[in-house]
Amino acid sequence: MTPDLDHELIAVAAELAATRAKGDVHTMAAAVRNRDGRIATGLNVYHFTGGPCAELVAVGAAAAAGSYDLTTVVAVGSDNRGVMPPCGRCRQVLFDYFPGIEVIVRTGTGTGDDTDALRAVPVRELLPHAYGFAERNP
Repeated sequence: MTPDLDHELIAVAAELAATRAKGDVHTMAAAVRNRDGRIATGLNVYHFTGGPCAELVAVGAAAAAGSYDLTTVVAVGSDNRGVMPPCGRCRQVLFDYFPGIEVIVRTGTGTGDDTDALRAVPVRELLPHAYGFAERNP
């Protein structure tokens, strides 16, 4: 891992995934950090109709705590799956509401020595040529 990563945020999400993301309903945990340092967390709620992802639950928990200036997000899978990238819907929502947010992702292939290679990337990098929701009304 690179030294500029938010190791505390990763550890918080990993602990939540290890202790609370049990069974088929909760398989992902996420943590977000606000500019002032506060951390909010969330678990996904799996349902065959979709259900909210852990990242969006964490964003809602942050808002409920009055935390709106989010700077970093990470998601960790249950069963020791490690850091996972956000799905397309989460990427779009994060981009629309927090265009400057950094997303911690795994950069390795998942095999060999680079399995744990992590880095923080701007959400815009995860959505090349993105349509911004705010752009619909110029």
